[in-house]
Amino acid sequence: MKTAVEWLVDEHFGGIENCTLDFKNKINQAKEMEREQIEDAFYHGVELTKIRVESIIDEADFEYYYNDTFEQ
Repeated sequence: MKTAVEWLVDEHFGGIENCTLDFKNKINQAKEMEREQIEDAFYHGVELTKIRVESIIDEADFEYYYNDTFEQ
């Protein structure tokens, strides 16, 4: 699964390798911002299901979820 930023780069530039170094830095900054938003949504979803994040879900759970879902 691609993130929105990855889709946009592929759709309009044919991949990050076709971008200038300055734009690659901006893309990576946007990807990090997007990752933070996905992380916030992940933990918000956990809280909505009334699971205590501190005792059941930890950073490793999010890392697994994100990497399994978005990393190639």
